[in-house]
Amino acid sequence: RGDRVKLENADWCKNCGICISVCPTNVLIKGRDRVKIDDLEKCIGCQNCELICPDFVLKVVTQDEN
Repeated sequence: RGDRVKLENADWCKNCGICISVCPTNVLIKGRDRVKIDDLEKCIGCQNCELICPDFVLKVVTQDEN
């Protein structure tokens, strides 16, 4: 069902919040130790978070339709 963000390398996240600031649909939120995906259905697959993350934590992938 389109492209969606996922935490590809969650352990690498420093919780800096840069990705949160560039997400146009507020999919990402700050968690206790790392960024969290709040509402995956709102993700439009724009790749802003993936492109700006300095630590390669996030990846936008195509979801398989089931």
